Amino acid sequence: MVDLESEVPPLPPRYRFRDLLLGDQSWPSDDRVQVEFYVNQNTFKERLKLFFIKNQRSSLRIRVFHFSLKVLSCILYICRVLDDSEHQYACWGCDSQNYTLFMIDWAPVIWVERSKMSLWVLQVLVALICLFETILLTYLSYKGNIWEQILRITFTLEMVNNVPFLLTVVYGPLRNLFIPVFLNCWLAKHALENMINDLHRAIQRTQSAMFNQVLILITTLICLMFTSICGIQHLERAGNKLSLFDSFYFCIVTFSTVGFGDVTPNIWPSKLLVVIMICVALVVLPIQFEQLAYLWMERQKSGGNYSRHRAQTERHVVLCVSSIKIDLLMDFLNEFYAHPRLQDYYVIILCPTEIDSPVRRVLQIPLWSQRVIYLQGSALKDQDLSRAKLDNAEGCFILSSRCEVDRTASDHQTILRAWAVKDFAPNCPLYVQILKPENKFHVKFADHVVCEEEFKYALLALNCICPATSTLITLLVHTSTGLEGQQSPDEWHRIYGRFSGNEIYNIVLQDSVFFSEYEGKTFTYASFNAHKKYGVCLIGVSRKDNKNIRLNPGHHFTMTSTDTCFYINVTKEEDSTFKAQKKGSGQSKKKVHLPVHNIIASMGTVVIDLQDTSSRPSCDSTRAGRRGSIMPVPEEPDTASLQTCDLSSEDETLPSCDDLSTEGYMKGYPPNLPYIGSSPTHCHLLKKKVPYCCLRLEKECTHNNNEDAKAYCFKNKVIIVSAETAGNGLYNFIVPLRASYRPKKDLNPIVLLLDNKPDVNFLEAICWFPLVYYMIGTIDNLDDLLRCGVSFAANMIVVDKESTMSAKEDYMADAKTIVNVQTLFRLFSSLSIITELTHPANMRFMQFKAKDSYSLALSKLEKKERAKGSNLAFMFRLPFAAGRVFSIGMLDTLLYQSFVKDYMIPITRLLLGLDMTPGSGFLCAMTIKQEDLWIKTYGRLYQKLCSSVGDIPIGIYRTELLDPEPCEGRQSQLSGTMEDFEEVHEHKEVREQREPCSAGKSALHTPTGEHPSSSRPLLHRKSMQWARRLSRIGPRHAPRTPERTRHQRYGLLPRSERQELAELVKNRMKNLGLSTGGYDEMNESLSSLSYVLINPSPDTRLELNDIVYIIRQDPLSFVPKKSESRMSSLGNSQCVSASPTLESQL
Repeated sequence: MVDLESEVPPLPPRYRFRDLLLGDQSWPSDDRVQVEFYVNQNTFKERLKLFFIKNQRSSLRIRVFHFSLKVLSCILYICRVLDDSEHQYACWGCDSQNYTLFMIDWAPVIWVERSKMSLWVLQVLVALICLFETILLTYLSYKGNIWEQILRITFTLEMVNNVPFLLTVVYGPLRNLFIPVFLNCWLAKHALENMINDLHRAIQRTQSAMFNQVLILITTLICLMFTSICGIQHLERAGNKLSLFDSFYFCIVTFSTVGFGDVTPNIWPSKLLVVIMICVALVVLPIQFEQLAYLWMERQKSGGNYSRHRAQTERHVVLCVSSIKIDLLMDFLNEFYAHPRLQDYYVIILCPTEIDSPVRRVLQIPLWSQRVIYLQGSALKDQDLSRAKLDNAEGCFILSSRCEVDRTASDHQTILRAWAVKDFAPNCPLYVQILKPENKFHVKFADHVVCEEEFKYALLALNCICPATSTLITLLVHTSTGLEGQQSPDEWHRIYGRFSGNEIYNIVLQDSVFFSEYEGKTFTYASFNAHKKYGVCLIGVSRKDNKNIRLNPGHHFTMTSTDTCFYINVTKEEDSTFKAQKKGSGQSKKKVHLPVHNIIASMGTVVIDLQDTSSRPSCDSTRAGRRGSIMPVPEEPDTASLQTCDLSSEDETLPSCDDLSTEGYMKGYPPNLPYIGSSPTHCHLLKKKVPYCCLRLEKECTHNNNEDAKAYCFKNKVIIVSAETAGNGLYNFIVPLRASYRPKKDLNPIVLLLDNKPDVNFLEAICWFPLVYYMIGTIDNLDDLLRCGVSFAANMIVVDKESTMSAKEDYMADAKTIVNVQTLFRLFSSLSIITELTHPANMRFMQFKAKDSYSLALSKLEKKERAKGSNLAFMFRLPFAAGRVFSIGMLDTLLYQSFVKDYMIPITRLLLGLDMTPGSGFLCAMTIKQEDLWIKTYGRLYQKLCSSVGDIPIGIYRTELLDPEPCEGRQSQLSGTMEDFEEVHEHKEVREQREPCSAGKSALHTPTGEHPSSSRPLLHRKSMQWARRLSRIGPRHAPRTPERTRHQRYGLLPRSERQELAELVKNRMKNLGLSTGGYDEMNESLSSLSYVLINPSPDTRLELNDIVYIIRQDPLSFVPKKSESRMSSLGNSQCVSASPTLESQL
C-alpha cells in the first residue's frame, strides 16, 4: 500500500477544488503546442493557383473568359479588315512609303490603316488583358524550368499577338503596324479544349473521347481555313488586292480540290502561304481522321451512350449480362417485344465483353437497330451505369451465365451486379436470375427473382408423377398467338398448336365482361360458367386488401367486385371483341361470346341429374351401361355440406394389411435443411433416420446384404436420377416426391445415380426420407444402370451436368447427354426418360432416327414455324410435346414476362408447389378410365369436377398411337415389325410362366408415374391390330418355326438389331446375378405420340387414358362431409404439387 502511494505524483499547489470541477486550464499549458495545418496553401501564390487552376468551377470560368477574348480579338480583326483603306500605306502620321524588294512593294504588307480610334482601343485592351493573364498563368505554372514555359507555342503566339499592341501605345508611329491577330484562332482552339476538360471535371461527367476528337477535328479545320483566308487576303494587298470574300472563295475552292482557277494569288509570298497551308493540312488532317476512325472503331466495339435527353423523353430497360449470346439475345427480344405496349421501349445491353460478330449482325437488322443499344461496360462501375441511364430506366434485368463451369462463381457475380444496381438506382425495378437456391436469399430485395435449380428440379419431380408438366408450364409462359401448326396436314398439330396459344391474364372483376356477372357467386360457379360461356378458364383470384394469389380457393369462396381474377385464355379480355347473337324469333337475347377458335356457343347436351351423388355407382352398374349424374354447380356457398377437414389422412385412418412396410413412417418437417432460405415442407419422414451406410444402394453393410435394386423387392417402381454431384437441387427434387399429401402406398423409391460421392451434409439431409438411396456410377455404364434398377424403373431422370455445360462450340455442351440418352432409348425402348438439355435447339436430336420420314416432316414443320417468327418452333418435336425433354433456358421467358405480368412468377411457383398461400389450391392430375367415359366431353367433366369436389381442370395430356395406314412415312415410327412384336410377346409369356410371383406383385399396384401405355388393355389390343396391319403392308413372313428359332439362336440366320441389344442386356444381367424377368416388358415399345391441350373447348371429346390437369382446392379448408364422394371414378387422382406448408393451418 505504501508502494502504491509513493508511485502517485503529488498534485500541484494551485490545484483546487474548483479546478477539479471546472478543469485546470493552466497546468498542462506548459507542454501544449498549437499546430497549424496546410500552411503552404495560405500563401498568395497558392491562393491564386487555387482560383485559376485547381478549383474546377473558377478555372472553368477563367477558361470561358479567355476563350471569349480570343474570339473577340478575331472578330475585331475582321472588322479592321473590312474598314481598311487602300490609299495610304505608311506609319501613323507619315506620308505614303514604298518598300520595294524582290519586285514587290512591301508597304501594304507592313502597314495598315487604323482610322477608327475606338477599334484600336478595344484591340489594345484585349491584348493587355490577354498578356497579363498569360504572364500570370506562366508564373503559377512555373516548376523550375523557365525555358519550358517560354518555348511553348501558345506562349509564343501570345507574345506575337499582344506585345506589338503595347508598342503602339508607347510609340505612336507604330499604330498602323500590321499585327497577325488572326493567329489568335489557334489560341482560341487551345482554350476551347481546356474549357471542355474543365467542364467535364466541374459537372462530374466523362464525355466520350469521340466527342472530343470530333471537336478537335472541326476546330482544326476552322483554324486552317481562317488562317489561310486572312493570310492570303493580307498578302494579296501587294498583289491583286483580294477582298476578304474573294480570299474565302479561293480557300474553299482550293481545299475542296475543285480548283476553278478564276481567283488565284498573284505574288509569290501568298503562293508560298498556300503551299504551306496545304502541306499543313495534308499532315494534320490525316492524323486527326486516323484518330477519329480509331475511336469510331473502338466505339463500335464498346457501344455508344444513351443520352440523358432520350432517357427522360423515352422509356427503356437495361439488360445486364456477363456475356451475350445470340440465342439469349433473340429469346429476350422476341419475348420482350411480343407485348404491344412495349413496342416503344428501348433495350440497353450492358455487357463487359466485346460484342461478337453474330450479335453485331443481329443488332444491325432494322427491326432491332432502332430499338437496341449495346454498351460495353460493367454493372459494378457507376460510370457505366450512368451511361446506360439506369436511374431513369423502367427496369433492369440481371441474368446469370449458365454455361460457366463454376455456377457458384456465376451466382456471386450476379449478386454483386444486383447490389451495385440497387445502390446506384434504388427505385429501379430489379429482375434477377439466380442459378443455385442457396444464393437466392442474397437477392431477396429484388422485385422478381427466378432460381433456375428450384424451377428445374420442381419440374423434374412433377414430370415423374404427372407427365409433361414441363411442357404445360413452358407453353403457359411463352407468348404465342395459337397459329402454330395450323397449316399442317396432321390433326394433332392443329389442335396442339391452337390450344398452345393460351396464356395467363388478369383483370378486376368489376371491369370484366367475362366475370362481372358472377359477383356474389362462388368461385367454382364463376369458373365453370365463364368456361361454358366464353371459353376462358378462371384459375385464381386475389383480394384487394390482400395481394396474395389463391389458386382455386374453392366453392366456399364468394367473388366480390374488387377481386382480381386470373384466367387462362388465348388473349386478354381487353384485346377481345364481343358480339351479340339473336336467339329466337321476334325477340333478341344478348349473349356475348368471343369470336376465337376455342369458344363454343353452347355445351350441347349436358344432362343434369338431381340424384344423390354421395355414393359412388358400383362397377357392376357402370358396366351395365348406367351413367352417373352431374349435379349443378352451386351459386352460393353451402356451409351445410362443408366441414373442416381432418388432418389425419385416409391411409392413416384406414390401416391396410398391405401397408405394413410403412409403420415406421411419420409426418412432419425435415429436421435438417441443406441451405439457408429453403422453406420447410410437410413430408413423409422416418421415425428413425437411416444410417449413412444403408443409403448406399450397391454396397453391403451390417444392416442389410442387398447389392442392387432388385434385391430390395420394392413394391413400386423406382425413380432414377442421374446427376453429376449431390447438390441442393436434388434435395428440392426429393421433397415433392415425399410430400405428406401423397399416400404412403404410392411412394416410389428414389435412386440417385451420382458421378461423385455425396458429402456428409447432403446425407444428413436425406437420411430422414423413406426409400431414398444413392449409388456411385454413370449412365454410360450398363452395369451401373442395371444395378440401380433401370429394368423396372418408372422414370429415368437425366440431369444436365455442370462440367459439360461449357464447350468450345456452344451447342456441343449437350453432346454427351444426348448420346447417352439415345443409348438408353435403344436399350430400354419403353423406359420413360426425362432429359434436361442446355440448349433448346438440341431437342431435335432426342430419340433421333435418321431414316424416319415422319421425323423429317416434323423438322420441316419446325423450320417453317421458325421462318414465320414463332417463339415455339420446337413445340412439335415429339419428345418435347410428350414432356420427355426440356431446357431450363425455355423458362427464361418467365422472368421476361414478369415485366408486364408481375403475377406470372407467383402463379408458376404455386403451380409447381414452390410456394403455397393459405387457402390456395395445388396442381393435380387424374386419369380418364373406362368407367368415366360416360361424361363424354371436357365441358361436362368441368361441371362434374366443380359440382362434386370443387376442382378446376386446366388441360389434358393425351396419348395417341400412330396409325400406319394413312401414309407410308409413318411406318418407321413403329418401333418394330409384327415379327419382333410376336417375339417379344413370346418371351413375355415364358417369363410369366417362370415368375408368377413377380408378375403378381407388379399387378398389385400401378404407380401414377408409369407411362400410360403400360396400363392400357384397350390400347394394347389396338397396338397388336396395328402391328398386324403393318405386317400386311410389307412382305408376308412365314410363321416362326422352332427350327427357325434354333437357327437364329445359333447365328445361322441374321438377327434384328433389337434382338442383339436384348441379348446383350440379358447377358450382362446374368453376369451380375440379376433376374432378367422385367427386361422384356421394358423392351416393348408402342409407337405413340403425346401432347398437351391447354384449356380445351367445352365440346372436346374425352378419350380413354386422357390425363386431366386439375387445380384442387386446399384440403385443409373445406371438404364435403362424405369423403366417399372423392372416391368416385373422378376422385382417383394423384396430387402432383409440392406439399403446402401446413404451419398456418395447423
